[in-house]
Amino acid sequence: MKQKWIMVAGPYRGGASNEKERQANLDFLNKAAYEVFKKGHIPIIGVNVALPIIKVMGDNHYDEIMMPICLPLIEKCDAVLRIGGESQGADQEVEKFAARGLPVYLSIEEVPVAIII
Repeated sequence: MKQKWIMVAGPYRGGASNEKERQANLDFLNKAAYEVFKKGHIPIIGVNVALPIIKVMGDNHYDEIMMPICLPLIEKCDAVLRIGGESQGADQEVEKFAARGLPVYLSIEEVPVAIII
């Protein structure tokens, strides 16, 4: 399989009641992204694209910014890795990949190793 852009989708705010738990969720997403990277692919986490903007504009802009940035990234990716627990946003992302007939991986083990030429 050639190298793919793979979105890593999972909870960020879902199930997190404070900043420490949100950071733990983000760390979990980034660790999974590293595993995708080790398999030869380019990992994309929508939260990592949106959070710097939210940080500058303030948390009261979260809903305005998060999904409008995350969902269009799907158009740039070839597959999604869905990890973690409940997340309405991650489920929306997965639905969009499935609707396009693109791969939806439910574990890092399902992600094939890329052959980089």
